[in-house]
Amino acid sequence: MKNAVETKVRYLSVMPSIKYPFVWITVLWLCSVHFSNFTPTMNAEFNKIIQALKIRQFAPVYLADGEEPYYLDKLSDYFENHILTPAERDFNLTVLYGKEASWQDVVSACRRFPMFAERQVVILKDAAQLKGGEGEDKGLNALLGYIRKPSPSTVFLIEHPFKKADTRTRFVKEVKERGVVFTSDKVKDEKLPDWIEEYGRETGFIVPRQEAEMLASYLGADLQKIENEIEKIRINVPEEKQLTTQLIQRYIGISKEYNIFDFPTAVTSNNHEKLYKMLAYFLANTKAAPMPLIIGALYTHFNRLYTANFVKGKPDKEVAAALGMSPYFVKEVLSILPSWPLERVERCLLLLARYNTMAVGINSNSDDRELLKEMIGRLIA
Repeated sequence: MKNAVETKVRYLSVMPSIKYPFVWITVLWLCSVHFSNFTPTMNAEFNKIIQALKIRQFAPVYLADGEEPYYLDKLSDYFENHILTPAERDFNLTVLYGKEASWQDVVSACRRFPMFAERQVVILKDAAQLKGGEGEDKGLNALLGYIRKPSPSTVFLIEHPFKKADTRTRFVKEVKERGVVFTSDKVKDEKLPDWIEEYGRETGFIVPRQEAEMLASYLGADLQKIENEIEKIRINVPEEKQLTTQLIQRYIGISKEYNIFDFPTAVTSNNHEKLYKMLAYFLANTKAAPMPLIIGALYTHFNRLYTANFVKGKPDKEVAAALGMSPYFVKEVLSILPSWPLERVERCLLLLARYNTMAVGINSNSDDRELLKEMIGRLIA
């Protein structure tokens, strides 16, 4: 969070008083949108549970539910492979499935004493499908007798995937009172880049914002797939400590020709043939180029042009620091400034602010394709 604030201050500190007050308000608003999501997004509760398990602080019963399978699978894997030693697992690990086991099977397994070990682990998967019981004590409620008096030598994980267990039920209330309830919620699309950046920090592999947004756009909300693709890159190039666009293009296969993060450069260049080819591709593949992502990429680009108008003429290193980019790319940005003076860039920032609200349905009934065509036409006019 500190780095995000410092970055925001750095951008604003290079801007002297602006000719148009409304532009200043717009830039501040866009900055607040751009930097508003810099909060930890890896599941803190999940990390807390894992840390407790690592130091051998066990609750008698755990209920893991929710729509996001990523954390449920991670938690189940830890219970299966890290609580017991390999030798202990042979006799003290029991995995049951709700669609196959009865509640009596589950209770019997939990009440069993461990063999040649301090404790045993029992995992009930697909718990919502548990059979047996009568009346109010049907399904999971049939386990209430055990939940109220659990075995001190059993670590019991109840896995309830694909949806959240009803917190109003006696079962969930009893588990919460005597054990741990963990809910794995889906990561919202707009939070995916934040999640990817945080994953990089936790694994010691830097994922810059642009690359995080690229992965989020092209891989979607499948967290396991995102992890697999990042780890594939790390295995292939273990010496690399930071994800780059080039690595993504080489090892994940995202097209360079129709890269959404090259699109802003095409907009501000004189290569109209490339711009129209990219625009046609994005209009035909709207899922590959959602409006919020395009507007975000354009904002980043025009914000750099805006800042560059104030720092041009200074040493490349100072310019690079102000623009938040590598010195290698500074000349490319400065070379287009004659065609993009301050007033033109200000007008574009205003347009982006307007189309940002229209893209979410404010003062507009147009679909994304129509908005994209209209926005690009006005930006290059």
